[in-house]
Amino acid sequence: MDFGLRGKNVLVLASSKGLGRATAEAYARTGANVMISSRSVETLKQTAAEINEFAEGSIAWLPCDVTRPDDIKKLVDETAQRFGGLDVLVNNAGGPPPGKFEDLSEEDWDYAYNLNLMSTVRAIRYALPYLKVSKGKIVNITSISMKEPVEGLLLSNVYRMGITGLAKTLSKEFAEHGILINTVGPGRIDTERVQSLDKKAAEIENISEEEVRLRSADKIPLGRYGTPNEFANAILFLGSGLNTYITGQMFVVDGGLSKAY
Repeated sequence: MDFGLRGKNVLVLASSKGLGRATAEAYARTGANVMISSRSVETLKQTAAEINEFAEGSIAWLPCDVTRPDDIKKLVDETAQRFGGLDVLVNNAGGPPPGKFEDLSEEDWDYAYNLNLMSTVRAIRYALPYLKVSKGKIVNITSISMKEPVEGLLLSNVYRMGITGLAKTLSKEFAEHGILINTVGPGRIDTERVQSLDKKAAEIENISEEEVRLRSADKIPLGRYGTPNEFANAILFLGSGLNTYITGQMFVVDGGLSKAY
């Protein structure tokens, strides 16, 4: 299938592993030029080399801590300069610390605010001049918590909703420039983040991780965790040439887990 991405320029934040990496791989297979980023130089080098083995376009990498505004600006500008523009921005960041209200410190709140909400705000701000030229697309990766609260993930519940409010508002503001913006949240996708949450749940309840996993899978209508590639396919479509009219929307890729409309 032709996604209309050959020769297009894509930036995926936090993309050395997990959902970010799967997304970068999906775009790389279509012939797009892809910039990947994370805090770890060694992981980035290895990831870039592995993606290059099958990529149809150019793959570049640059370290970036998404809690640092200067890092994000450098990443966006370097992507546009190296590839000659920017067509697709995929916002992504690691999950904030889990915990209930009384577990979380002032520092936890500040960290999650910068990690999740402000990293998205800043990346869009710095990318906007380039996206106006290309009439590009923005896809934000959040969480199923943007649809309904997840127990024990208060920070995610709060700041992921902020991203959906941002995207919905910007879909109106950016429409005159031909820029489409959408948000996609994963349910129980089999990533290191989800595995770590399962491990924490197992420790709290004094049961095995396998029991936690089976119990979680039993709540999913499709009966299993999703794969990173299955999630990435949704991000790929929304940032591709096949999407010409969807903007301001929030989707979940969750195997039917969410009960929210």
